[in-house]
Amino acid sequence: MKKIKINYNSPLAYYKIASFLKDYITDNTIIICIGTDKCIGDALGPLVGTLLKENLFPLKVFGTLEFPIHALNLEKKLSEITTLYPNSSIIAIDACLGESKSIGEIHTRNEAIHPGKGVGKKLQSVGDTSIIGIVDSSDSVELFTNRPIRLNLIMQMAKVICHGLIHSYTLKIT
Repeated sequence: MKKIKINYNSPLAYYKIASFLKDYITDNTIIICIGTDKCIGDALGPLVGTLLKENLFPLKVFGTLEFPIHALNLEKKLSEITTLYPNSSIIAIDACLGESKSIGEIHTRNEAIHPGKGVGKKLQSVGDTSIIGIVDSSDSVELFTNRPIRLNLIMQMAKVICHGLIHSYTLKIT
């Protein structure tokens, strides 16, 4: 497994993400952003999807603030997407919990995402490549929805991931 870890506020964080993703992104890649805006900590994916669409990202993007892909519709949406685009590679994006010292890290890996794992859910794995943002600590037993996660952290991480995806596509086509 190849993997990079970068803090969202590190200089050129977007470029490190882009440099990794350029080996996995093609014109036949789909971006699937997982999460819901009903919980700030889980809004990372839909925020990235929305930012990509607002920036007219040329690849197919699923999972936005308006049309989220989350635990309740994940299986159905993945089935629809893979039926429509059977030969596409997938980059999946999701928020996750981790160690306190890792909050703010963005991990990019050449393997699938396991949504819901951090909160005890067993959902279908998603993607060939994945981007996860560590938005809070898994040390606490509080429910994910009750955590005091700052929207600013989620927004800044989403912007870095969006910029990284856009730049990776630019690196690939130039």
